[in-house]
Amino acid sequence: QVQLVESGGGLVQPGGSLRLSCAASGSIFGIYVMGWYRQAPGKQRELVATITSGNSTNYADSVKGRFTISRDNAKRTVYLQMNSLKAEDTAVYYCNVALAAMRWWGQGTQVTVSS
Repeated sequence: QVQLVESGGGLVQPGGSLRLSCAASGSIFGIYVMGWYRQAPGKQRELVATITSGNSTNYADSVKGRFTISRDNAKRTVYLQMNSLKAEDTAVYYCNVALAAMRWWGQGTQVTVSS
């Protein structure tokens, strides 16, 4: 069983920054991908960014150049630094860990970008 605990969401003005964190605990070993997804009201959940154990990254086009994903393998923690936030970034952000065919999700953290 793997547990994911997210933190760092909140309310920020357009152009501002936030940093999300997600710590994994429990029985997870091996090479796994960590990532962030988001879901805005009335929309499907979408990929934001992923990072492999070897630090290869992948970003949605909508966040490239503004968001940075990173991880600390020793702490089993993934981060999402979000800069130049826009109103359209408003969503619930979910942490995800993928290992082979297994997937685990965090409970989600709300990010609201509004003046």
